[in-house]
Amino acid sequence: MKARMLIALVAIVLFVCVFVYFGLTGFSIGLSKVDPLPEQINLGLDLTGGVYAVYEAEQGDLDADIFAAKVSTTMGVLRTRLDKKGFTEATVVGQGTNRVRVEVPINDTSEIKDPSEVLALIGEPAFLEFKNAAGETILTGDMVKKAVAAVSQENGEYYVSLEFNEQGTTLFGELTKDAYDSGQAIDMTVDGELISSANVKDGPIYGGNAMITGGSTPFTQEEVSNLAIQIESGALPIVLHEIEVRSISASLGEDALTKSIFAGFIGICLLFLFMLIYYRLPGLVACIALAVYMFIIILLLAAVPAIQLTLPGIAGIILGIGMAVDSNVIIFERFKEELAAGKTLRSSLNSGFSKALRTIIDSNITTIIAAIVIAAFGVGTVKSFGYTLIISIITSMFTALVITRMLLRLIMNLNIKNKKLYSIRKSDAEKAARGGE
Repeated sequence: MKARMLIALVAIVLFVCVFVYFGLTGFSIGLSKVDPLPEQINLGLDLTGGVYAVYEAEQGDLDADIFAAKVSTTMGVLRTRLDKKGFTEATVVGQGTNRVRVEVPINDTSEIKDPSEVLALIGEPAFLEFKNAAGETILTGDMVKKAVAAVSQENGEYYVSLEFNEQGTTLFGELTKDAYDSGQAIDMTVDGELISSANVKDGPIYGGNAMITGGSTPFTQEEVSNLAIQIESGALPIVLHEIEVRSISASLGEDALTKSIFAGFIGICLLFLFMLIYYRLPGLVACIALAVYMFIIILLLAAVPAIQLTLPGIAGIILGIGMAVDSNVIIFERFKEELAAGKTLRSSLNSGFSKALRTIIDSNITTIIAAIVIAAFGVGTVKSFGYTLIISIITSMFTALVITRMLLRLIMNLNIKNKKLYSIRKSDAEKAARGGE
């Protein structure tokens, strides 16, 4: 029995160590490669650097319901534009009823590194119109099914290839037929600015495809890429006014992350030292459980791309560590009380966990409720604090109530009966010894 428990304990520790090692360093299986978990975590604006802007929507004479719908649609358009440009970590959230906050982390992998270019991409309306010779708008960008940046094989010029939906295909066919019959050009404008004026030379086009070229001033690759994204994502359905813009340098964000990690490391080392000195063997178990807790947090942050790690988010994780330690302290104090009363180790453990359970659940549930409110109604980095606090508390409860208890049972099954190893005072140990084992 003792040998079996020892083997089980060693096997668990080895498994956890191997799992943590490969999780933190990454590994390869054949042609497949898994990056280290810390590199898969989406860092927020304050840690990686980038830009954020706050826009105010112009309501005009729109009623509240229509205005709210247009603001929501606008947020969707901005989200699409950012995703297509590779800024999947960016956040687009509403502030109040008429404001939109956009946060765009910019790092080494970002296609666009100039904050002003990022804001120009997401903020420009890009309302596409096709007009006949009389200047009448025949079809618009909302009839475009697909817009793709392409390059001509003949002259190497960049252009935007368009594919219309069913309605747009019909209207474009009629437009090209009229232009072909009259010998007049079709004007293409974006936000009222003439982009291209083309003549139809080979007959009407009924296939539902068109192209936008730069005319006498050829497009650059960046221009056609941005124009294609703006057209396909749709025009902004409402006018936005930029009221606040702020940039954070990458070096500042990196410095903040480095200092936060260093401070957290020092704090955790001191915490481990205190637990080992004061609680001894249970303290060692608590340290192992806390190490498992931190790895699970890293795993969850890497597995859920929607959660960004920010400076307040790191604070949420550290607060979760405090909650985990608090839970262990409550359990160990109850355990010491039961043991000092003369109960056996196993009996004291079961009774200590049972008495501590309600207190731990009550304190954690109230904190989770507060974290949910923060995550639901907060904006920007405040949301990150709420999200990380929620997963930190849930994880801390799991490690304290499951991992700690399981490891203590395994240790007790090794027949370690020396009361001094369980951190109770000498007088309590003598009293417990008189109670019998």
